[in-house]
Amino acid sequence: MTPDQRFTLLVRVAIGIFCALFAYFVVADTYMPMTPEARVMRPVIRVAPEVSGPIQEVAVSNNEHIEAGDLLFRIDPEPFRLALEQAQLDLENARQENDQLAASLASARAELESSQARATEQRAERNRAERLISQGSISRQQLDSLVASDLEAQANLKAARANIRRIEIELGAEGDANLRLRQAANAVARAKLDLVHTEVRAEHSGTLGNLQLEVGAFVTRGQPVLALVTDNLDLVADFREKSLRKVKSGDEAQVIFDGLPGQIYKAHVVARDAGVYDGQLAADGTLADIPTTDRWVRDAQRIRIHLKLDDASDIMPPSGARATVQLLPGDHPLAHPFGRFQARLMSWLHYVY
Repeated sequence: MTPDQRFTLLVRVAIGIFCALFAYFVVADTYMPMTPEARVMRPVIRVAPEVSGPIQEVAVSNNEHIEAGDLLFRIDPEPFRLALEQAQLDLENARQENDQLAASLASARAELESSQARATEQRAERNRAERLISQGSISRQQLDSLVASDLEAQANLKAARANIRRIEIELGAEGDANLRLRQAANAVARAKLDLVHTEVRAEHSGTLGNLQLEVGAFVTRGQPVLALVTDNLDLVADFREKSLRKVKSGDEAQVIFDGLPGQIYKAHVVARDAGVYDGQLAADGTLADIPTTDRWVRDAQRIRIHLKLDDASDIMPPSGARATVQLLPGDHPLAHPFGRFQARLMSWLHYVY
């Protein structure tokens, strides 16, 4: 074989290999898509106290793994115990005030009955005097005195009724519906809750980070003092949108973490994002901003999907860890074996880069 013939053969082989690889990647992008743009996301909770005060105890250390309900730190509870005691005293005082008002109400009602009796008697004396004055049996002065007494009795009756109404308004509803008792009971409940909140506990299991607390340091309500990286894993992967044509929830996937080369973890597709930032229009009163490009072939849009590891009990990568995801959608007889080969190849390559 001449050199020219060998060169021609090599060119043909190279072209054949290129065409085969091109066809392979086109088919693979549909039936076994892969992306290195995957990342582990673990929710990070910013832990903040719900009351203010000096730190009495720090029960954990930085980067320590904790379980839900574990004590993180304790705020000096003494001021809150005193506040609870004062709230309980105020509740007791409110009950005593209600008892006093109830006694005053009973006395006022008795006074009303007495005023009604006097008013009835004075009205009868006035009526009798008005009949006798026409007969000349009594003097005009006596009649005027009886009329004044009747008017005074009626005024006292109105004042007694008004006094009862005033006491009833001040006393309010009876029993548990009483406003004064409800306010005092609410203050007691709030003081109890504040006392409970002096012990700050973990709401979720996870690993602590950026812990800077020291005994004696003053913490402020609502101000974060440490971060809790939870154990809940959300594996997100960004694929070209055309690569997801045949992908649906529940499809099998294989994951290779950059920090764990040579190991392949099984996963499955959980969900797909409804859109991306570029697909969101803000109603801010401005006209649409249309992007322009002079490229003949523009970059493909990537869509984010979420995956869940089938068994994450023996792995807890840090939040933000990078990974490569191999999807195995559908039931194509050749796609799954070739997809697993791609995943195995990537797991070996991760030893190098």
